[in-house]
Amino acid sequence: MATLTAARADVILLTNVDFDAGLVALGAMRAALGAAGLDYPYLFALRPNTGMQTGLDLDGDGRTGGPRDAQGYGWFSGQGGQALLSRWPVTLLADHSARLWTTLPDSAIAPEDPADDVQRLSSTAHWALRVAHPDGPLTLLTLSATPPVFDGPEDRNGRRNRDEVLLWRHALEGALGPPPPGPHVLIGNLNLDPQGGEGWHEAVNAWLDDPLWQDPLAGQPSVTWDGVGPMRVSYILPAAMLTVRNAGTLPPEEGAGPHRLVWIDLLPGADPRR
Repeated sequence: MATLTAARADVILLTNVDFDAGLVALGAMRAALGAAGLDYPYLFALRPNTGMQTGLDLDGDGRTGGPRDAQGYGWFSGQGGQALLSRWPVTLLADHSARLWTTLPDSAIAPEDPADDVQRLSSTAHWALRVAHPDGPLTLLTLSATPPVFDGPEDRNGRRNRDEVLLWRHALEGALGPPPPGPHVLIGNLNLDPQGGEGWHEAVNAWLDDPLWQDPLAGQPSVTWDGVGPMRVSYILPAAMLTVRNAGTLPPEEGAGPHRLVWIDLLPGADPRR
């Protein structure tokens, strides 16, 4: 909570936060932040794919109902979801969380992957959220992708992570229906470093190398893991038409885990010079 208070953000995307149907926990967080002088009248969260059981034995252990038998890893429905707190009204423009992995263009799904007729691509959620800032609206392209580890030589998690990271690029190209209006900001935990660790690095580099997007925190790690060291897995990438005044990260408070809070300060509206 101290990190969120220090950030004093107008809009906050939380990842790896448990979901409950009444948004009771999120409301309690809002109340605590309100007591610290931060007002977030608008909340958004939907049931994520984490812990959503398929009824099938996806991990091949001979049992159903385990955390790896769910659409996204989870011991219970809603474990480790996403949520948004905002000072401004928020509208859901698109939700690709239920999209089957097989339906993504140029998908990396393999013929031997289990239950391709029910397996969703999104391990948590993919929401396009319109924030009605008084100086001009902004569309947040959100995600929290599966880590490209904890599998075997079949690299199923790595392939799925690759496709989760690229989903919004396909959406903006119109391959998944009408693209959400801009200006856009890609925001979330991509769980993929541009160079280090496991994973299909070219997926995140497709964003970082694209001149239509800007990277105000190039080269800055967002997490330090024991035995692995610093890596960059969380991102906020605004469209090139937007003006970034400042950006940075904040260290986690004690007991809050290894991830740093990533923030950017945007000048409302598009830069007329771009």
